[in-house]
Amino acid sequence: MAEPLVLLPGMMCDARAFAPQIEALSPRSTVVLAPITQGERIEEIASGLLDQLPQRFALVGQGMGGVVALELLRRAPDRISRIALLATHVLAELPAIAADREPQIVMAQSGKLREAMQSRMASGFLAPGVGRAEVLTRAMEMAETLGGDVFVRQSRALQRRRDQQAVLRKCRVPALVLCGEHDALCPVKRHAFMAEMIPYAKLTVLEDAGHMPSLEQPEATTAALRDWMQQPLAL
Repeated sequence: MAEPLVLLPGMMCDARAFAPQIEALSPRSTVVLAPITQGERIEEIASGLLDQLPQRFALVGQGMGGVVALELLRRAPDRISRIALLATHVLAELPAIAADREPQIVMAQSGKLREAMQSRMASGFLAPGVGRAEVLTRAMEMAETLGGDVFVRQSRALQRRRDQQAVLRKCRVPALVLCGEHDALCPVKRHAFMAEMIPYAKLTVLEDAGHMPSLEQPEATTAALRDWMQQPLAL
């Protein structure tokens, strides 16, 4: 794959969310981590990124990064050579979910970011198992680095996100849809729904993983990305 590989991390995540993949893939590929921390709308975040990203690139989005990836694909389909969507979904925010974010936003605004993150990660965030505590610690460390203002902006952007089903149906590049078996935030059935809409998409479901497969099952995630990167561009 000649094009650079652009990674978009999830909500309140930075390069540490993709640390295993960056280490494994960077020796043979140009890997770019693009932050999604600016803007209170997905469209605003995507517009800012397009001014900074390479002219043509392969795109990986995890969680909220996947939501931004879909907006990039909508805006600049000719610049994206292939797309991988991890632990994300394509639909607009349901009113009930948007309302559930409000108490978390208030916590973050009042200096209680840790409590806001704990509320967000209360249930169904990660798979059970011995590695869960370590991934939760990593997630909290990333959140504390980014801070409460980013939490509020990203929450607002997710509340206002658009439905991108039409974008998936028009996708004509190699596509990977990957999720964790235990992800209650973006469950398997939503990923199957997305994969069905994309011509030639591959659906990969990882056991013993939840909403952060890149850290919960790093080797399996990297292997899936390698297979996707080796797919021919002409489908």
